[in-house]
This record gives sequence, C-alpha cells and structure tokens, in this order.
Amino acid sequence: MRAKSIKGESPEEIRSALNESLQDGFTPSLAIVFISVKQNRDALCDILNSAGIDIIGATSAGEFIDNHQSDGAIAILLLDLSKEYYQIIFSETKDTDVIIAAKDAVNSAKQTFSRPAFIVCSTSFSSTGKMYESDRLIHGIVEEAGNETPVFGAMSGDDYLLEGTFIFTNHQTTDEGFIILALDNDRIDLHGMAISGWKPLGKVRTVTKADGEWLLMIDDQPALDMYLRYLGQSIDTEVNSSNFRENIAFYYPFLSVDGGEPSLRTPMIIDNERKAVRLDFAIPEGKQLQFTLPPDFDIVESVLNKAAELKQQESASADALLVFSCLGRRTALGPMIQEENDGLHRLWDVPMAGFFSYGEYGKDPVNDNVFHSTTCSWVALKEK
Repeated sequence: MRAKSIKGESPEEIRSALNESLQDGFTPSLAIVFISVKQNRDALCDILNSAGIDIIGATSAGEFIDNHQSDGAIAILLLDLSKEYYQIIFSETKDTDVIIAAKDAVNSAKQTFSRPAFIVCSTSFSSTGKMYESDRLIHGIVEEAGNETPVFGAMSGDDYLLEGTFIFTNHQTTDEGFIILALDNDRIDLHGMAISGWKPLGKVRTVTKADGEWLLMIDDQPALDMYLRYLGQSIDTEVNSSNFRENIAFYYPFLSVDGGEPSLRTPMIIDNERKAVRLDFAIPEGKQLQFTLPPDFDIVESVLNKAAELKQQESASADALLVFSCLGRRTALGPMIQEENDGLHRLWDVPMAGFFSYGEYGKDPVNDNVFHSTTCSWVALKEK
C-alpha cells in the first residue's frame, strides 16, 4: 500500500496538491478526509469524485499532516489500496437505535471480510444540538464484532463553533450518524492505541447522585464544591460558566475508573445554583472516578513511550498513520500537542493525517475498545 498526505487552504489547493501527488504514477483509490466546516465540502468531493477516489470524511476542529498543523483547512490521507481490501459503510441514524445501526454495519462488513477491522468517524452533535450517542455506537460495534477487533476513530468537530458536525462519503452526508471504513484484517494490519496520559490524583470516589451528564453529588458532597476544593479554590467562589471549560475544565478532567483502563470525562459547564458539574459524557450514579493532576510534558512522553513500546513489542512497521486527538487536549497541552503529533509521525516515519476531535474511539492500553475524551487515539496501517 502506498500512501501520501496532502493539505490545502481550499478545494483548489487540494486539486493542485492531488495533481502533483499523481505525477510519479501514484494512483490512490481512497481518501480519508478531515475538513473544516468553513470549507466547501461539495467542491472537494467533486474533485475527488472526478479522480475516481472513494471518500471517508469528517469535519474537524483543526487538522494536521506530516509536521504541519492548520485551522479551517483540509487534510487528506491518500491510499493506493485494492478496493477488495476495504468497504465504506455510511449510516444516518436519525430516528434509529444507534446500537442496532452499529450492529448492522458490523454484519455488513462480516459479509465482505472474515476478519474486519474498523476506522470509525461519527458526528458529535447535530445542527439542532442533539449529542451523538457515542458510547452506544462503540458498544454496538464491540458487542457484534468482539472486543479483539481493532476499532479506532473519533467524533467530528466544527472548529469549536458548536453549531453542528458532519461525516460524509462521495455522495452522502449527515449531521447525525457514523461512517465506517471496514478493512480486511487478513490483508491489513492495524497497530494502535487510545491513551490520554493524564495521571490520577487522590483516592477513588463514588458518584452518589447524577442526572444524565450532570454530576450532582460525589461521595455525598455537592459535586461542584468538591471539584473546586480539589482545585484549591474556595467553595464560596462564584465560578463563571462562560470561561470554565477553556480556563479550568480541559486542564483537570475526571478519570472514570470503573473496570479496565480509566477513561477521561471532561467537565463542560457548571450550575452554581445546584452545585453541579456537567460532563461531556456521563459517569453514571454508583460508578467511580478520580480527579487528575494538571497536564505537563509527561503526558506527551507517556503517549510517545507507549507507542514506541507497542511498535517494538509487535515488531510493527507501517505504510500510513492516522491520529485522532481531542480538541480539549490541544487546549490543555498548548504547543506540546504538535510535539505529540510530530513525535508519532517521527516514530512511524510514514505519511500521516489527523484532526482535532470532540471525542475518540479506540483500544486503550489494556486492549479494551471504548469511547474516550481528551485522548489521543492513533493507528498505523500496514498492508501484509
């Protein structure tokens, strides 16, 4: 499998980059596209359609390829891969049970491949503000495919406009659904990991009262009061919800620690009257959590060290690399986020593309396929 990554500030720049990439006889069959909602997706699809290239695409909150990071632009990983080795499955799930749709998609892949593996991109929230049921999506995939099946990907973004996210193929698009690139795992190896690097702080605590994504009580104490106390702030402090997420929450997410590897859940807004904290994705009543230490460079080192260990243990090489990194991670780590992305690129030394997302899918360090927040989910692809 040959791969090339291209970028552009407009569809016309992509047309030029694509034409240049073809000059040496490269004939891509598949484009994995990460694109700003500000860009003209239809125009981009027309360009790729005219070149006979299949598309799996998601809107982004920033995008990157080899040693380059952008905002409001387009990043594409082009693959010269036999069409017999992959299948694109598009599912619009409005008025549909997400678990059933996920199982249907897996069964479709199983009819094509005896051992499918999955790259999945879903919407994050619709233009009407409906949050996507990402936990149900990954649950349905894993229940039907088995936990040993490789699954990597992310929720789409919209440049932090919070007005609606999209996934798309050559001729289909939706703001409520998912798209799967099913790969023949007998022909394509996938090596990857979803890891946050955040470190726990203090004892394990229990959610004693919750209402959906709202944390109301932790260890029978008001959730907001306990969170502020952990941050070293007075519980009498009136925290401003408008800047809470960017100035506090992205730096101090919660660790959900029930079963397997802990996964991050990020505070989004607060309710001073109810002393409550709303998470991006729920930690249900009765489940356990921990607070986290503030981010530092050890987080990036942890991600890169784990990637290096996996590569060495599995004696793995790659033809291409995909990276899905949470927007909250970019906010918390600042310039270090580019070092993380560039470090993964240097490690695998193959064409790479990725985007900043609103939530991630992937195998955690103990090989469980779960939904993540504030996490880096990466996967290296290699044709056997």
